[in-house]
Amino acid sequence: MQTFAEFWPFYLREHSQPLTRTLHLVGTTFSLLLILSALAVRSGRLAILAVICGYAFAWVGHFFVEHNRPATFKHPLWSFAADWKMWALALTGRLAPELRRAGVKP
Repeated sequence: MQTFAEFWPFYLREHSQPLTRTLHLVGTTFSLLLILSALAVRSGRLAILAVICGYAFAWVGHFFVEHNRPATFKHPLWSFAADWKMWALALTGRLAPELRRAGVKP
């Protein structure tokens, strides 16, 4: 894969199970709330907890639901960007068409 556009369908296929996507959504949301809290109270500990929280939810989905390795291990920046893209699309109700284009049943 040479571009994010090539990576995106792969990323969606690696998140084919609804539970995996839900775990990502929950973890990413908690991470965002923790980051905002960390900024508000100037806490490095909350910032670290935000990172741990996001990855913990996501990795549970990969290891125990999808039974695959997180894309973070090979493509950390694209994976990070794709997490937020999937999060935004899910919250705005626009994820299903993207999943279908990638060959994943919504």
